[in-house]
Amino acid sequence: MVMKMFKRVFIENDIKKTKQVERILSKLPKEAIKNAKYINSYDEIFGRVKKPYLQKRDNLNLFLAQKKGQIVKEAPDAYGIGQEKHFYFINSYNCIYECEYCYLQGFFNSPDIVLFVNWDDIEKAITDTAKNNPNCWFHAGEFSDSLALSHLTGELDKYYEIFKNVPDSKLELRTKSINIRDAINKEPLENIIYSFSISSDNASKRIDLKTPSLKHRVQAIKNLQANGHTVGLHLDPIVWTPEWSSEYESLCLYLSREIDLKSVSYISIGVVRFTSEVYGQFLKNYPDSIINQGEFKRSFDNKIRYPKALRKKMLRFMTERFASLGVLPEKIYQCME
Repeated sequence: MVMKMFKRVFIENDIKKTKQVERILSKLPKEAIKNAKYINSYDEIFGRVKKPYLQKRDNLNLFLAQKKGQIVKEAPDAYGIGQEKHFYFINSYNCIYECEYCYLQGFFNSPDIVLFVNWDDIEKAITDTAKNNPNCWFHAGEFSDSLALSHLTGELDKYYEIFKNVPDSKLELRTKSINIRDAINKEPLENIIYSFSISSDNASKRIDLKTPSLKHRVQAIKNLQANGHTVGLHLDPIVWTPEWSSEYESLCLYLSREIDLKSVSYISIGVVRFTSEVYGQFLKNYPDSIINQGEFKRSFDNKIRYPKALRKKMLRFMTERFASLGVLPEKIYQCME
């Protein structure tokens, strides 16, 4: 049970009596509530002393806090499909899963989970941005998984309230989770897209640690499609191994058999990449990872990537495979290239 993973709960004093906090606490084990600590601000503790990333395996804390400062930020180039503006909003920090390539291992000083509960401020930031940027995109899950803890936070209800009122804007919920029970019961909105990160079966088992299996993710996609919800796919990051092409060809064929690929809203493809800081942490945390079979170089944007010729080969291969399965070229885009 997800809620049992938290060793301790920290709650900001200013929000301890709010309905959102009461909702979350009602779903936590009694022992966690009994040992809860009330603090003035989460950043007095979170990240003040560096906590090794892999401590998330047996010592993970939960912070309930308010997000202050800038809540909505413009996404980098090639972050999403199309020419519209793309934004992401911050409603949580860190993820309960443990993917070996995850950039969060070098981003914060702690793997602890922070949930921001000041939804009135988050809603206003999204609504104001939407009004000033017609037909824009919003993305949830930049610093976390957008569905993994949604049963705890109730955030799906908030998303549907917000995006009913800004129908010209789109929301992408990026996830590896199969936590779709609340979603299935909702009336579909065309401008809310459930976007699943998909890896080959081998990669899912070996580097997408603690995540639902490929089979279970695909079943979640099928269930959402069957109930009229819009779905996107992220095959990102694709990881090179000596068998990568056969593994990903099998993956494409499997997806074509199991889900309606032609009705998928978009498919993003991208190869594994790291910032220098994250790459150093990755080598320390996962020295035996299959990711280390690839050749890495510093690239045009100062990130650590495969050589350009190899990246182009891999991306072309994926584009051609999906096109051969009937996916329109305009639905496929290269992420962060």
